[in-house]
Amino acid sequence: MDAKHLSTRLLTVAKYVPIGARLADIGSDHAYLPAYLGLNDKISYAVAGEVVEGPYLNALHEIKKEDLAKKIMVRLADGLEAVNEKDAIDTITICGMGGPLICHILTEGKSKLENKPNLILQPNVGEWQVRKWLNENNYQILTEEIIDEDEHIYEIIVAAWKEERDRLTAEDYLFGPVLRKEKNSVFIRKWEQEQKKLQHILSEIQKAHQVPLEQKKALKNKIRKIGDVLNG
Repeated sequence: MDAKHLSTRLLTVAKYVPIGARLADIGSDHAYLPAYLGLNDKISYAVAGEVVEGPYLNALHEIKKEDLAKKIMVRLADGLEAVNEKDAIDTITICGMGGPLICHILTEGKSKLENKPNLILQPNVGEWQVRKWLNENNYQILTEEIIDEDEHIYEIIVAAWKEERDRLTAEDYLFGPVLRKEKNSVFIRKWEQEQKKLQHILSEIQKAHQVPLEQKKALKNKIRKIGDVLNG
């Protein structure tokens, strides 16, 4: 993969970045995403932020190699500290991290969200925590996509700030308000696999001499919820 040839995961994220956006890509690694968007004239300006020196140097190299230094600023900084007011960022991408870390970055950098930028987030795990954070901070989930690449399943969540908070349920957080309605083949496969895993854990627990009742109850509840969504 390089700036000219993105993975399916990053290509999916890229298609949701508005044309002409002023982008901040946080945890940018090699800066492939902003570089790809810059090369294809999809953005007007970008900041590629990295907190680790190795990936930061990789990003610098990629941006220099593609002659994008006038359009894309590479900065060594923790989370949204990479962004300043003069950048006038209107779109933020955070990809390839756990949901709790994405939430932490957004919470710690809340002062950088005053202009209410669009958020395009791709958590590797803990998607429900990201949806909960978005809802609690008045971000409406505009769309979601679930994809399969190299035997990994990824979810992309696109959100915009909204005055009035949406009323999302626990099921919306867990399954995704858009994904649970669309229920494509990747979604079904993900949750069928999860259901089987939980059923196996439940059967193992029931073999124990002292069955942990609360854990058993929680597992049965989640298995039932998955079944309701898959069969609904």
